[in-house]
Amino acid sequence: MSQLGNATFRYRDSAIVGLSHIEAPRVVTSAEFEDRLAVARKALRLPRNLLERVSGVRERRWWEEGTAFEDMAAEAGSKALAEAGVDPGDVGLLINTSVSRNQLEPSVAVRVHDRMGLSSRALNFDITNACVGFVNGVQMASAMIDAGQIDYAVIVNAEDVRRTQEDTIARLTADDVTREDYQNQFASLTLGDGAAAAVIGRASDRPDGHRILGGVARAGTEHHELCVGSFGKMTTDTKNLLAKGLKLVVDAWREAEGDGWDWSRMDRYVTHQISTPYTQAIIDAVDLDPAAVPITFDRWGNVGPAAIAMTLSEQADTLSPGDRVMCLGVGSGLNTAMLELAW
Repeated sequence: MSQLGNATFRYRDSAIVGLSHIEAPRVVTSAEFEDRLAVARKALRLPRNLLERVSGVRERRWWEEGTAFEDMAAEAGSKALAEAGVDPGDVGLLINTSVSRNQLEPSVAVRVHDRMGLSSRALNFDITNACVGFVNGVQMASAMIDAGQIDYAVIVNAEDVRRTQEDTIARLTADDVTREDYQNQFASLTLGDGAAAAVIGRASDRPDGHRILGGVARAGTEHHELCVGSFGKMTTDTKNLLAKGLKLVVDAWREAEGDGWDWSRMDRYVTHQISTPYTQAIIDAVDLDPAAVPITFDRWGNVGPAAIAMTLSEQADTLSPGDRVMCLGVGSGLNTAMLELAW
C-alpha cells in the first residue's frame, strides 16, 4: 500500500506582483446547448434545462472563430507584466499551465514566449496537471525565486473548449446515442474559454506584492480514470469524481491543520470553479463561510486551470492589505492543492 500524507511547502520571499484575466467575448448559454440537444433529450426522455439546473452553469464563453488560445495566454501575460511594472526582459521564467493544446510538440509555452517578446534567457515550458496546473506553476516559480535562480516569473493559462463542446454535441445528437453517453460526456458542456496570468517576484523587492506563504498538496492518483480528456472528447464519472475529490480535499485539509496551517477563518476562499454541487460540498465539508467563497462558474463555466487565477484576478480589487486568501483546487488525476496568500 502506498503511504498517505500531504506534501507541505512554505516560501520565504515570493509574492504575486501582477494579475490579469481575459473573458472570452462570445457568450454561449446553457439554454442554447439545450436547444441543440432537444431531439436527443426527447428521445432519451431527459428534462429540459438539465444542464443549468444540475451544474448551476448559466452560460460560458468562447473565443471568436480564428482566435489562437496561445495568443490570448500571451496577451494575459503581457497585461500582468504591465500591471506589475516589470519589463519583459527581466522575466527569467515563463510557465504555461493550459490544458488546451493544438499539437503534442513543441510546447505551448514557446509560442507564448515568442508573442510576449521575452528574453532568450527566460526559461519556458509547460506544466500540465489538469485544473491544479496554475497553482503548480506558482509553486514552481516561488521555489525558483526563493532559490535565487530568477527575479520574476510569469504563469499563464488560456483554455479553448469550443472544439470539444462542438464535437460533444455532435456525438450526443447521433441516432445511436444512449443515456450513458449523455451522462459520461455531460460535464464537458460545463466548460468555458478564458485566460489569466500572474507575475511572481521577490517579496523583499516588492512591498506592494501579495505574499505567497505556502500550503499543501495531496495525490489520489488511484482515481486517475474518473475524468479523462482527449482531443475533442472528455468523459467523466461525475458522481465518483465529486465523492473521491471531496475526500481528498478533506483529508488534506485535516492533516494541514496538524502541520500548523489554520484556514478556518480566511477572508476569501478562491476555489476551483466547477458547479453548484461541487462548491456546496466543499463549503459543507470544511465549514467555509459561503460569503467568503466567490462564484464565477455560473457565467464563465469551468475554465479549467484558469478558473482559480481568473477568479482571484477579478477579486483583487475587493481585497485589502492584510487579508488572508486561500486558493483551493482539485484536478483530474486526482490531485488537490491549497495555497495561502497574504494580501
